[in-house]
Amino acid sequence: MIGRLSGILLEKNPPQLLVDCNGVGYEVAVPMSTFYNLPGLGDKVVLLTHLAIREDAHVLFGFGSAEERNCFKELIKISGVGARTALSILSGMSVADLAQAVTLQEAGRLTKVPGIGKKTAERLLLELKGKLGADLGAKGGVVHHDTTSDILNALLALGYSDKEATLALKQVPTDATVSEGIKHALKALSKA
Repeated sequence: MIGRLSGILLEKNPPQLLVDCNGVGYEVAVPMSTFYNLPGLGDKVVLLTHLAIREDAHVLFGFGSAEERNCFKELIKISGVGARTALSILSGMSVADLAQAVTLQEAGRLTKVPGIGKKTAERLLLELKGKLGADLGAKGGVVHHDTTSDILNALLALGYSDKEATLALKQVPTDATVSEGIKHALKALSKA
């Protein structure tokens, strides 16, 4: 099993990379979150990898962090979620965003990822519950589950992105009501 690659980045064609490791070129598929953090062509790159062996191909997937790779491995264990779908999920949202969606059981955030329908999103939430982001409320500094969910949904309905809404939620006091929370979040977003 190939667990890590360290070499020179030769090509970048999203989501594919070509990494030269001492004269051997490895084709690696990466999520867009990793792709955006890559060094320039000709520079050294280190990727954590997962080798998927199928009947018709051996595909190498690369990740910039252990969290991304672990999340990918959890995703591909789920029935109906293949490696390409898992890569798409990690390209559409960060591991932290996915953990928050799982903790708050928000299928709507997952259905925004191309290729994820309502049934798949619900299966993901069910299968990942307890495995991903279970302690987010304790360490994330966000308010109570129902209030947070309502505030987040309101911000998303107003057209803010998941990332903007999640960052704004961190500015909301823990004892705020939904309406107060929305006001605090909008104030934080207007300053950004």
